[in-house]
Amino acid sequence: MSKQKNNRNDKPEAVTVTIHDLNNLGCGVARMPAGTPDEGLVVFIKGTVTGDVVQAQIIKRTKSFCVGKLLEIVTPSPMRAEEEFCTAPEACGGCVYRHLKYEDELISKHSRVEKAFRQAGLADVVIRPVLTVKRDGEHVTRGYRNKGMYPVRQGKNGMEAGFYAAKTHKVIPCFDCALQPDAFGELVRAVCKLCDKYRVTAYDEETGKGTLRHIYLRAAADGTTLLTLVINEPRLHPKASEGLVHELVGRFPKLCGILLNINRENTNVVLGDRFVTLWGKDYLEDTLCGKRLRLSAGSFYQVNHDAAELLYDTAADMAGLTGTEHLLDLYCGAGSIGLSMSDRVADVTGIEIIPEAVECARVNARLNGLDETRARFFCGDASDAHKFLAAAEENGAPSPDLVVIDPPRKGTTRELISEIAARDIKRVVYISCEPETLGRDCAIFKEFGYEIGEVQPVDLFPRTGHVENAVCLTRKL
Repeated sequence: MSKQKNNRNDKPEAVTVTIHDLNNLGCGVARMPAGTPDEGLVVFIKGTVTGDVVQAQIIKRTKSFCVGKLLEIVTPSPMRAEEEFCTAPEACGGCVYRHLKYEDELISKHSRVEKAFRQAGLADVVIRPVLTVKRDGEHVTRGYRNKGMYPVRQGKNGMEAGFYAAKTHKVIPCFDCALQPDAFGELVRAVCKLCDKYRVTAYDEETGKGTLRHIYLRAAADGTTLLTLVINEPRLHPKASEGLVHELVGRFPKLCGILLNINRENTNVVLGDRFVTLWGKDYLEDTLCGKRLRLSAGSFYQVNHDAAELLYDTAADMAGLTGTEHLLDLYCGAGSIGLSMSDRVADVTGIEIIPEAVECARVNARLNGLDETRARFFCGDASDAHKFLAAAEENGAPSPDLVVIDPPRKGTTRELISEIAARDIKRVVYISCEPETLGRDCAIFKEFGYEIGEVQPVDLFPRTGHVENAVCLTRKL
């Protein structure tokens, strides 16, 4: 891609622009001003919000857009937050809406969902206002995450943990995150210091040497925490294992288990396939929507407990449950969605591709008093619906009349939608964390004869660019 030259002195160009929009990466969007070589081109400037007038230095040019570095806020927008939301370095890339008032963040997220459906040719679909979790009348935007993945590095004064800078694998040291519970920061600090004490070195991606790759935490609503150390070795030295366990268990009474995860691959994937228990349980227990859930370290679970309850209750209400439905839960993970609705349907059948998650789902059914006539879970690719629905029915599962799907960010497949339509399933509740793929898939459902209900955004990820959505699709008679 060709690049244009900067000014005669080869100094980066400075321009004054007005921010007219904000994207889901937290970058303000403006247009290059008249009289500049790139007049009219879009320019993205991190750290700005809609309505700001700013001076920025152009640090990158392409044929279709520019990137600017914020130099000065000339006139702040009324949408700009009055107080700094997070003290972590902005390069961490987590709280992309940290400079925006939360009320305006919700408007931005609502607009993103509207735009996604408009681009999918579904401009007539109603997008409801974004639902949020409130406590004592205030929006909950801090400390809501129940999961933390901290890459580590060897710093000048010992091991450091933090987060990857956006679109890189450069570790930005940060023990305290506004989105994580305070207890996570305390525990991660302690792990780093103990690794120094017991000579457990940080993994270096460039050389492939070193032991500890990530510190991985999962917590229940009551603060009970499962700690997993992702390592580049088949085991830790016995003295290190014993020392870490002894000191951590003594200092952190909320710990329920300490695990190793073995990942010796040169890969961006955080977790390897094998877990080893150093101490305690190899799972976490939580309660969601009144159901007990047992979660393995590797199984999917929504990162915002209270917002997940709000989302699942909303999805159940959208489904119009009568108690007679045969519910099929696709991409079911540990069974949390299907089980949350189990008291309001006749039975639940779940399909999930990760074997340990399927086993968790089966255990969770038993924990909640559901035998195999009320809840069945099968291992397989939910996208290959014909094969696995046939297998489920051969094993006694009734034909579904309601489907819940909560696929990965890439969405589901035309083949799955076609199979659902071929079986004349009357209602589909679609839960998605990616508005663009949700809009695309709803358009395909429409092709196959489904009416699209109102879309309900739910903010599971305050201060970030993500927004969850639920919609009910109904088969036309």
